[in-house]
Amino acid sequence: MPVSLVIGSQWGDEGKGKIVDLISEDVDIVARYQGGANAGHTICWDDKEFVLHLVPSGIFRDGVTCVIGNGVVIDPVAMMDEIRMIQELGYDVDGRLLVSHNAHLIMPYHKRIEEARERALEKGAIGTTGRGIGPAYVDKYSRIGVRVVDLLDRDVLRKKLTASIEEKNAILELVYGAEKLDVEAIIDEYVEFDHLIDPYVTDTAHFLGTALQNGKRILAEGAQGALLDIDHGTYPFVTSSHPTAGGCSTGLGIPPTAIDRVIGIVKAYCTRVGNGPFVTELFDEYGEHLGRVGAEFGATTGRPRRCGWLDLVALNYSTMINGFTELAITKLDVLSGIDELKICTGYKYRGRELDRFPSEAHILEEVEPVYESFAGWEADISEVKTMAELPGEAQSYVSFIEQEIGVSASLVSTGPRRSQTIIR
Repeated sequence: MPVSLVIGSQWGDEGKGKIVDLISEDVDIVARYQGGANAGHTICWDDKEFVLHLVPSGIFRDGVTCVIGNGVVIDPVAMMDEIRMIQELGYDVDGRLLVSHNAHLIMPYHKRIEEARERALEKGAIGTTGRGIGPAYVDKYSRIGVRVVDLLDRDVLRKKLTASIEEKNAILELVYGAEKLDVEAIIDEYVEFDHLIDPYVTDTAHFLGTALQNGKRILAEGAQGALLDIDHGTYPFVTSSHPTAGGCSTGLGIPPTAIDRVIGIVKAYCTRVGNGPFVTELFDEYGEHLGRVGAEFGATTGRPRRCGWLDLVALNYSTMINGFTELAITKLDVLSGIDELKICTGYKYRGRELDRFPSEAHILEEVEPVYESFAGWEADISEVKTMAELPGEAQSYVSFIEQEIGVSASLVSTGPRRSQTIIR
C-alpha cells in the first residue's frame, strides 16, 4: 500500500489528528497536502494533549519523516513556534521535517486584509479563522504569491514584496481605512525566517517520488473536511483549498495511481465552525450535550462548534467524491447517555425529497432533514477494546452507518487517547 490518504468527511474537526497519529506507527512518511495554520489537529496520549497546526501529525512517532507539501500555505511565525514546541517536548525534527520549496507563504498583509474584509462583511462574513489563508491562496492563483524559494534571493524578495505591498496598502487604506504596512520591516522579518527554515527546505515532490520508487509507505494528511472544499463544499462557506482526495496529488506532487487506501474520518455526529448551512444543527439539550461532553471548541480558534445529528446525505456525497475505501468513526463515546439518537437519512426541499446533496448554500438553508431514530445507551464505552464489548445499541448505530454508506469502519474511536480505539 504505497499511499494511504486520511480525509475529513464532514466540515473538519472529525479527529483526523488522532487517526493520523495512530496509523503513522506503521508508515515511513506522513505528508500534509493542503490548508495552513487554520487547521488544528489534536493528539492525546498518556494524559497529554498537543495541537498541531502545520507540522504533520506523525511527528511524535520515532523514525517517521514528516513533509509539508507544496499545496500548504505556511505562516512562518506559526511554523517556528510549532517546531520549538515539538523540540521542547523532546522530539527531534532535524532530518525528520521537510518543507516544500514551492509552498506559498502567508504574509502579514494577508491576515490584515482577511480581518478587515470579515469586519466589513458583518452578517455576510464567512467566519474565517483570521489566519490569512484565503488571501494567501488568492495571491497564489493570481500568480503574485511569495514562495519559500523566493526567500533565497533578497533582491527577488524585495521586488515581489514591494509590488504586492503597494497594492495591499492601497486596499487597506482606501477600501478598509486600515493602517499601511512597512515594506522593509516585512523583508527583514522574512529574510530572518529564511535562515531558520533553510534546514528543512527541499524539493518534496522529488523526495516523495523517490520514496515511492523505493517502496516507502506514505500517509497523506488532509486538513479541514470534504464539505469545506473550495469546489465541492458548501460554497461560499468553505476553505480556500482542496481537502478532498483530488487535492492530495496536486498538493504533494504524487500520482493518483499511487493512492490505494482512502480513509474517511466520520464523527459520530456532526459539528461545524463558522458560518454556513448546517441541516442537522441542534439548538436543544441534545446539542448542548454534544458540545459539552464532546468538548466541541475549535482547536485553532477556541470558538464553540455548532453541533447536530449525523448527516448521511452529506456523508454519502463525501464518499462519492473521495472514494472512501474505509471509515474511521470517531467520538462514539460522546453519544453515551443520550436516550434517543437520530441520524439524517434524507432531505426535503419545499415539500419534495432530494436525490442528491445540494452544495448550493441557499438550498441547504431551506432543507428539512428526514430522520431515523435509534435507541441510545447509558454505558461508558471509553475503555471498550472490541466491537463485541460495545452495548448492542452502539453496535447497531455503527452497523447502520456502514450499511447506508456501503463502506466498513476499520477504526472506531471511543476517546481522545491512542489507546481508546477499536481496531477491526
